[in-house]
Amino acid sequence: MTKIGQFFRESKAELKKVVWPSRADVVSSVKVVIISSIILAVILGALDLGFTKGFEALLKA
Repeated sequence: MTKIGQFFRESKAELKKVVWPSRADVVSSVKVVIISSIILAVILGALDLGFTKGFEALLKA
């Protein structure tokens, strides 16, 4: 039981040393991730559409 208690005490001490990001930093990072995801989705969607149309054209020929 002492090892479990020691683990939690040490974990709590380590969490006090962590430098947590500010709310503004988190919001900024979330915006970057969402915008990047949308841009990547549009690019992949366009590539998928292009390849689909290309293969359909090849199969019709």
